Amino acid sequence: MEAGTVRGKHTRNTGIFLCLIATLSSAIGQKGDGCGHTVLGPESGTFTSINYPQTYPNNTVCEWEIRVHPSQRIIFKFGDFDIENSTSCHLSYLRLYNWIGPGRREIGKYCGPGFQWERVIESESNEVTVQFMSGIHISGRGFLVSYSTSNKSDLITCLDKGSHFSEPEFSRYCPAGCLTPFGNISGTIPLGYRDSSLLCMAGIHAGVVSHFLGGRINVVISKGITYYENTVANNVSSKTGHLSRHLFTFKTNGCYGTLGMESGVIRDGQIHASSVLQWHDLSGQFHSWGPERARLKKPGSAWAAFHTDEAQWLQIDLKKEKKITGIITTGSTLGEYAFYVSAYRIFSREDGEDWKVYKEANTDLDKIFQGNANNYQEVRNNFIPPIMARYIQINPVQWHQKAALKVELLGCQPFQPSLARAPVQSRPPLLTTEITPKLDKTTFTPDVKNNSVTPNISKDVALAAVLVPVLVMVLTAFILVLVCGWHWRNRKKTVEAPYSLIYWNRTEYAQPLVAGVTGTLRQKSTFKPEEDSDAGYSDPDGNGHYDAPVPEIYHAYAEPLPASSPEYATPIIMEISTHPTGTLGSVAASTFKSSSSTGPSLAGNINPSLPRTEGTPSGQTGYDTPKGKIIPVSAEEQVYQVPNSVSQIPATSDAE
Repeated sequence: MEAGTVRGKHTRNTGIFLCLIATLSSAIGQKGDGCGHTVLGPESGTFTSINYPQTYPNNTVCEWEIRVHPSQRIIFKFGDFDIENSTSCHLSYLRLYNWIGPGRREIGKYCGPGFQWERVIESESNEVTVQFMSGIHISGRGFLVSYSTSNKSDLITCLDKGSHFSEPEFSRYCPAGCLTPFGNISGTIPLGYRDSSLLCMAGIHAGVVSHFLGGRINVVISKGITYYENTVANNVSSKTGHLSRHLFTFKTNGCYGTLGMESGVIRDGQIHASSVLQWHDLSGQFHSWGPERARLKKPGSAWAAFHTDEAQWLQIDLKKEKKITGIITTGSTLGEYAFYVSAYRIFSREDGEDWKVYKEANTDLDKIFQGNANNYQEVRNNFIPPIMARYIQINPVQWHQKAALKVELLGCQPFQPSLARAPVQSRPPLLTTEITPKLDKTTFTPDVKNNSVTPNISKDVALAAVLVPVLVMVLTAFILVLVCGWHWRNRKKTVEAPYSLIYWNRTEYAQPLVAGVTGTLRQKSTFKPEEDSDAGYSDPDGNGHYDAPVPEIYHAYAEPLPASSPEYATPIIMEISTHPTGTLGSVAASTFKSSSSTGPSLAGNINPSLPRTEGTPSGQTGYDTPKGKIIPVSAEEQVYQVPNSVSQIPATSDAE
């Protein structure tokens, strides 16, 4: 049977249909001219005074009759209550009765600010009559009441917000009827909703509860974000929101994945349509908006029907039965073609079955899904309860210019219990008792268990897991001890012989010259002769002549200089006070050889402020050997010694 034929039986004017739904939903179980927003479900519902949250009019009346399952009672919770006070609640009041009809008995009559509307009221029967009466009054915004069966004691109202709860996670029951014309939400899934949003309205937007059925929500509170986007889903429009301290999201069963229209898992051959919009533009270019273009987020045009009637459809074959929990639609997404579908029905079927239209909850009316309000924004609708089918058809009933769609289906694989989990039937017991003792005596089961190597393997593995790290640690510590010992030993040798000349053949140290004896200085000598016989000793700081120290003479080896650098060395002065008179004269003699034919120049006075070297007796002078020993040398022996690596040249006549 063709889908268009079946759908033709359901075709009707959408505007009249929507008005009929609104009329029935506000008329069933109520009567009077003072009734406001009303949804009365089989397990829960919500109703308000007329014009709520604005002031209710004078001289109005409304009566609601509520029935639930005979085994249940009814609990009422007030979201808001503001009825003007009067003497004994005579003029304006809200009254509750047990039962319906002439035999009803009053539960309570409420008005004024003294009413504790935060409390919960429970009936004595499964039937309750609620009566609202308004007389002449000045103020009062009326009331909002939610109800549920007595087994849902954690009932909340449609006015509860996320900020009203401090628990990081909690579960509550939302009543039916929370898609109200008042209140708002900010955000969407999966990012979350601003904590100032109404909990149950956000649950409808997220698709976790139904407006006509209500349901349980599992809420998680977390840190807020800086921006909340506005989206449209399940006839609820969320608004743009800004930074908040907290946000909330909902725990779900996870069956909200995409089924393959956008990703291409659903092939082009699995998508069909009743008709296709085709034409040639003024330039002669051919345009075809076929069903293969009906993929959400795909650039370019969408699917569009050629005919403009309610018999058009777009069909998707999923190849096998799937659990379908929602649908996302958009229009053409092209700025020059403002084509989109604003309302549609959903049909589904299995192999060999007839097409079935998706019904409104608890009614026999076709459910009309709200579509797009423009050709570019995505709109989501959820199926509560979900659809179990292989084929899905979308039947536009309202559109703008042309019926055009891009679609993605949401859902998952249906749950199928595994056959492997079926309980295994045990072998029926034997009828005789003679064989049983023999089986017990001859069984080898205990021996097999004792011979199992599994425990030994596990113990070996556990032992190895403990020993290997211990051995590695011990070996590492031993290596560290050896390295530290070797390093300490080498350091000790270095301290004991600070003056050892390891590379003696590379450095030529010069011994100081003795006064009255001069020699020829060769290349690489650390002593440089005076250029001017009258210059004297030069002060290393450039402050004038060098002051020769007294009373001791300090002989030291000078540090070698590079071959390319000037060959200067600190002058070495010998003590004069202890020498025989006339041997060296009354002043210190320079150890530098002058470039002229005269003897060494005299420079400076004896500075008595310099300290005396410990361990060197007065009257003796010696050179410091590499090992720090002092060798006494006579005045005649205090001559310049040419280094071993350079041949010695006799002193000239200038030194005699």
